Amino acid sequence: MSAIIKKINISGVQVPVIYEQDNSLPVVSLELIFRNSGSLEDGNFPGLARFSSKMFNEGTKTLGSTKFSEILDDNAISLNASNGNETFVFDLNVLKEKFPLAIKELKELLKDPNLSEESLKKVKTMTLGELLSKEDDFDYIASLNLKEILFDGTPLGHNSLGNKESIKSLKLENIESFIRKHIVLNRAMVVIGGDIEETKAIKYIEKFLSELPKGECQKVGFYNANDKEKIRIIKKETKQAYVYFGAPFYLKVNDKDAYKAKVAGFILGSSGFGSRLMEEIRVKKGLAYSVYSKINLNKSYSNFSGYLQTKIQTKDEAIACVKEIIENFIKKGATEEELNSAKEFLEGSEPLRVETLSQRLNRAFFEYYRGLKIGYSKDELKLIKQLSLKDLNDFISKHSEILKLSFSIVTD
Repeated sequence: MSAIIKKINISGVQVPVIYEQDNSLPVVSLELIFRNSGSLEDGNFPGLARFSSKMFNEGTKTLGSTKFSEILDDNAISLNASNGNETFVFDLNVLKEKFPLAIKELKELLKDPNLSEESLKKVKTMTLGELLSKEDDFDYIASLNLKEILFDGTPLGHNSLGNKESIKSLKLENIESFIRKHIVLNRAMVVIGGDIEETKAIKYIEKFLSELPKGECQKVGFYNANDKEKIRIIKKETKQAYVYFGAPFYLKVNDKDAYKAKVAGFILGSSGFGSRLMEEIRVKKGLAYSVYSKINLNKSYSNFSGYLQTKIQTKDEAIACVKEIIENFIKKGATEEELNSAKEFLEGSEPLRVETLSQRLNRAFFEYYRGLKIGYSKDELKLIKQLSLKDLNDFISKHSEILKLSFSIVTD
């Protein structure tokens, strides 16, 4: 069966639930998602959301990290907390027979997270170690600097992992305050699927959500990427140049023309070998080991971004080539051959994108979360199939904002 969406009443709050039954394996997977509770909500403490998710992974205060982990491991329960820019997620995967126990442990974790000085110290040490290891990750550095350039002055412009100063300054009261505000019913939604009947699934969901406070939920803010072209160069001991580039892209995630952006992005740089950037820069000119670009459409932001890796001595030529290709793409658009290839690939690869339960549930979640109807992806494929070259190129020509490119470079 395909995924369905319904809302259940918990303490007067309508909590969205996405559900799909799949009896092919005796397993159940569940995601408890809190909207507008990710890194955008870090405030004055860069890395706060991510740090808070790591604290949840330290088990409950009653049992402690070790004993809580032992219960999970002994029963083959996978339970993990994480976050993105917009969401805070508890991810649960378990055998059907152990699902009642898994729900009990999730409920305990939500009620009694291990917010102790010992856990705080441990997570600080791990996070500072992770930050230290990133100092020699040149892709990470270039990517982070591009993010700071494009979204300077917005909640998206900081490092979601945090920085040494912010992590060292965090106190338990900061974590507690974040949890009180964000781990609440009004931000919650549940995605559940597997070998479990709908009525049973709903009963279990009601069980672990019933003790959450109602709280409040503001809408996710939207931030346009910076249109002021900037270049930031970081010098490191490296034999290659790492070049990340980006620009604004003025389109919302639920815009009626979003499917055109998908096709245009595919042709320009997200299809790997065969994309315009890869063919011109790597195949024909041999200027890069790899080159890629994509159009990002999210609730909180939209932008165009890409990267390439090249020899230090060919860095400037490769950058000039990127600019030239994108400018030509805006002026002349795609070719009939490129459009037909994109259609064939997107339609032909569709079965691979819905093979597994997790893929289907993930798709249903993003459709709902982005304000689209469940099953929109099938409608999108029909629109792509009917898309004419003229309509595509008219769309491409209207988005000259991607010419306002900023570059983040790590080189010797």
